[in-house]
Amino acid sequence: MEGIININKPSGITSFDVIRILRKLLKEKRIGHTGTLDPLAQGVLIVCVGKATKLVQDIEGYSKVYLAGFELGYQTDTYDIEGNTINTSDKNTVSIDELEIVTKKFVGDIEQIPPMYSALKVNGQKLYELARQGIEIERKARAITIDFLEIVNFDGKKGIIRCGVSKGTYIRSLINDIGEALGTFATMTSLVRESVGDIKLENAVSLDKIESCCNNEDYSFLVSVENFFEYPKLTLNNEKELKLFLNGNTVRFTTSDGKYRVYNNEDSFLGLAIVGNNLLKGYKFF
Repeated sequence: MEGIININKPSGITSFDVIRILRKLLKEKRIGHTGTLDPLAQGVLIVCVGKATKLVQDIEGYSKVYLAGFELGYQTDTYDIEGNTINTSDKNTVSIDELEIVTKKFVGDIEQIPPMYSALKVNGQKLYELARQGIEIERKARAITIDFLEIVNFDGKKGIIRCGVSKGTYIRSLINDIGEALGTFATMTSLVRESVGDIKLENAVSLDKIESCCNNEDYSFLVSVENFFEYPKLTLNNEKELKLFLNGNTVRFTTSDGKYRVYNNEDSFLGLAIVGNNLLKGYKFF
């Protein structure tokens, strides 16, 4: 049992709850997701099964697009509506023009301080475990990139934004920081992950659908590694090249720079490789 699944995670459960459900349905222990979604959030959760778990870190690095709801005037300890209100402001409305001016300042390469309620580890301990004990520690700002940020709708107090972001971006923190830049507070009220790289929500499968398929021994929702990565195909016909590649060595191969799916002359998928300056090097083997 191996492959990659584009799951439409429902709100109300954790990303690890999804893994737990899949392990039971697929009878496979080697399952990992490629980027946590909070219980409040829903949308694209890419899951790797079996040998495909080798690719979790690769997919984690993909840029993501989110649709996020927010409300002005108050702040919670988690920066979303699932937390406890810790601050309020008399200024709970702003103009659309004011919001547009502020949001533009967040587009591009910026620094963000991760929230205390996050799974990041400091000295081996997860931040949210400290937060639940009432402990707040200093967190280092991290470099992130906001590719775009647009206002979908806004009534002066409540609104929705769509944003494209790099790995490691916390949308809760982004909304909190926007609120502070507006001279008030802002709390995230909803979150939908619309895409991870080129993987779209409209192509995602629900957990109910997966359960139904498994009951019928239909595993068509599992996409093979070679079909998931739409890199150009490259065939190694020479036995020496093949041996070097399979042993993790660099192979001299004249072709354009980039990432490739590598096959042998029997059309068997061998793994993924990257080519630079006519030198081919495998980085994931199957």
